[in-house]
Amino acid sequence: MKEYCFGIDVGGTTVKMGLFRTDGTLLDKWEIPTRTENGGEAILPDIAASALGRLEKMGLTKEMVEGIGIDVPGPINEEGVVPHTANLGWGYKEVTRELEELTGLKCRAGNDANVAALGEMWKGAAAGHRSGVMVTLGTGVGGGIIIGGKIVTGANGAGGEIGHIHVDDHIPGVCGCGNHGCLEQVASANGIVRLARWMMEEKGEIRTSIDTESMSSKDIWDAVKAGDAFAMEVAERFGKYLGLALANIASTVDPEVFVIGGGVSKAGQVVLDYIKKYYVQYTFRSCRDARFVLAALGNDAGIYGSAKLVIDAA
Repeated sequence: MKEYCFGIDVGGTTVKMGLFRTDGTLLDKWEIPTRTENGGEAILPDIAASALGRLEKMGLTKEMVEGIGIDVPGPINEEGVVPHTANLGWGYKEVTRELEELTGLKCRAGNDANVAALGEMWKGAAAGHRSGVMVTLGTGVGGGIIIGGKIVTGANGAGGEIGHIHVDDHIPGVCGCGNHGCLEQVASANGIVRLARWMMEEKGEIRTSIDTESMSSKDIWDAVKAGDAFAMEVAERFGKYLGLALANIASTVDPEVFVIGGGVSKAGQVVLDYIKKYYVQYTFRSCRDARFVLAALGNDAGIYGSAKLVIDAA
């Protein structure tokens, strides 16, 4: 195997880039803007120019580089083909082929949530495990499933779409995917606030220390830690929904570890406590000992996981 590789994490606003040794050592990381105008036509050329420019700056040649790993926000198949990615302005896009032509380097690609999970399994909170599930609780609920060290991609690149597991017919409103009753509606950062408002309507009058006009997910978890009774009820129902969903996943793939990341996870151990309480209640007996850990790599999970794509393909 050659000594160096790149890990690229493409977001809707910025592209995070990392130069690694193939033993997993991160040598340098930087960002460039994601130029989504004109159908995102500049994104891959910008990435190629930045990567090749970094090699030149560091006195390295392409012959020393194993390849480029890249993740994108949206479905992408094992051939590196994106059918559409709204946040980037792309329609059909042959990501790996185009990036290989632009750089002269081998390229491997994956979905951002799946790749972040791979990063956490390799160098993050789940290091040392071969099978795990990562759940990202942010604006939405994302996920990635790693079994035997490999990403579960699925036939349509939709493996790990944990946020769209159906958990309750009675959840009000429509999920962003167009369905009703999805986990994302009650377990994302926005979803927890939506859940709290739904429970307020159910109860009528409530007593709480939370400013209910401007409450955020952080406000709710801060109130949980302070012993606010209503906030704790919200956390119980959040834990029940997410614990149930993860129990169902465990009965399918039997992971060693669940990694909880995203903005909601910044509340800390208390989030894990509520999830695991219901996970243990609902899961199949043989799966009850799965570990629950908080994500460790933060915004670097994508570049680590992307680099691992290349290393695994070598």
